[in-house]
Amino acid sequence: MFPIETISAKMLDYYVGRTDALIIDLRDEEAYDSSHVTGAVSIPYEELENRNDLPVNKTLVFYCDRGGASMAAAREFVRRGYRTRSVIGGFAAYRGRNLVISR
Repeated sequence: MFPIETISAKMLDYYVGRTDALIIDLRDEEAYDSSHVTGAVSIPYEELENRNDLPVNKTLVFYCDRGGASMAAAREFVRRGYRTRSVIGGFAAYRGRNLVISR
């Protein structure tokens, strides 16, 4: 089993565009549609439990609004055999250069 690793919001930029990682936005669709990290896929936390189609050969990088849901998701997917990262402080802490704003 892999360890649960946390990363700073600033470290999200490291994972943008990487072929060995999948960035997952756990916020609701409305929040995702208004702004998100470049390349992130939207999977609201409530829908994550039923997802069995995520690539096991990639590091799953979870972020939510403030960090609590992403830690819970990281724990669950480590239990399932995935490599994961959880963003401390969530999207609220992100100030990186890979921000998509769609207002």
